[in-house]
Order: sequence, then C-alpha cells, then structure tokens
Amino acid sequence: MKKGPVTLKATLRPKLGSRYAKRAREKGLLPSVVYGHKLDPVAIDIESREAVKHFIAGEKVFTLDFPGRDNSDEGQTVLLKALQFDYLGNNIVHADFARVDLKERVRTKVHVELKGDAKGLKSAGAILIHPTNEIIIECRVMDIPESVTIDVSNLDLNEAITADKVELPTADMKLITDPHAIIAQIVEQKEIVVAEAATVEGAAGVAPEVIGEKERAEKAAAAPGAKPAAGAAGKPAAGAAAKPAAGAAAKPAAKK
Repeated sequence: MKKGPVTLKATLRPKLGSRYAKRAREKGLLPSVVYGHKLDPVAIDIESREAVKHFIAGEKVFTLDFPGRDNSDEGQTVLLKALQFDYLGNNIVHADFARVDLKERVRTKVHVELKGDAKGLKSAGAILIHPTNEIIIECRVMDIPESVTIDVSNLDLNEAITADKVELPTADMKLITDPHAIIAQIVEQKEIVVAEAATVEGAAGVAPEVIGEKERAEKAAAAPGAKPAAGAAGKPAAGAAAKPAAGAAAKPAAKK
C-alpha cells in the first residue's frame, strides 16, 4: 500500500537574494521556492538534512507544514520539480516545488533499478551498461512511484532492454520517454580493446607498403641512361677507380 506524502517543515523567507539564501544554508536550511496553481511564488526554507534524506530515498511528493504560521501553502501538497547543486555537483543548494492536487496528472522522472544476474555476463569480456537510469512518466500525483524495477536475468550478450519493456506499476501510467531508449545492454568489452589497439598501432608511424612501388623503382634503375637513385650520385661503381676532385687533375705535385 502506498504511503501518504512526507511532511516537510517550512518557514517563509521574506527577503530574497543570494546573500539571504547563503545565510539560510549556513543555518542548515535549504532555500526553496513553491509555485503553481495560479498563485504567486513563495520563497521558503526547509530543514536541509531531513529534506535531502527524502530526496535520496526517491520521494517526490510532500506536504508543507508551517509551524505557528498562517500561510496559504499550509498543508499544501507539492511535487519536487528541480534540484540545484553547487559548482562541484556534490551538495544540493536549492529546491523547486510545484503546488499539486493528489488526483491531478503530472509528468515526472522516475529512477529505474535493475535486478537479477544477467546470463550474458557469463561470456568472457561481457559487461552490463545502464545508459538510461531514469524515465519520464505521466500519472496521478498520488500514484508516483519511488522507482520502477526491471529484471535483467534473461539478458544475453549483444541484447538490450528498451524503455517500452519497463513494466509501470499501474495501467493508467503513460511512458513519455522515447520507447527505444536503451535501459540496459550487455556488450563485449574486447571490441573496445581491439579498437584501441588498432589506434595505437596506427599512431606508431608504420608506413604502409605501396603496391608496385618496388618494381617501378627496379625498372627505372635498369633503363639506359637512367640517373642513379637519389643519394648514390657521388658513389663510384664497384672496382672502379675514384675520380680526382674537380680542378685537381692538371696540377702536378708540388716540388720539394
């Protein structure tokens, strides 16, 4: 049985701006905003550690509680729409919530979990990849699941499971993600290794052999009046006397 929305204690933040948001974070609070349902956006602060714990657990629907304050959002059901992280991508620094009704239909992201030991992993060099770990679905707010699970036990080498194979919890849920998006796939790792080895060999500077080049060079050397190959002009034929340097033949040896 699906449990009800988690309650988040909130306080109004009357002053806006990065300076006041920073002060809130220093106090252990998470600056947030609530919007939607044709009402004005409201800046709030929520207890950061408690909220992040629920975000990590996959919770998306919450009820706002403003202790000791009369607020139009008191008891309002909200849907987590976006999270903003710091520049390192490690810490959540802001959250966006949209006002919703439990019976209205919304679009939201849901995490996809894999279960089972894929039989294709028994092949040498096989690895399991999970390129799409979230799908977008449309459903009633009250039916939003924390995650959906797909069994990969029968997944074999070079096979893939696409988004349209994910079984949604209720019949009235609609898949919005591309049905052909790959959720899980088993590929052979050695294909990648071979490609890398070929790249390294090509980078080693080994020149390819030109077909017919050796034969053409031999014919050119044997032709009458053919000039010697480059670099051989100054070398005398085997057994021949070396010619004197230019200008030295007519000069007699110096008399002592």
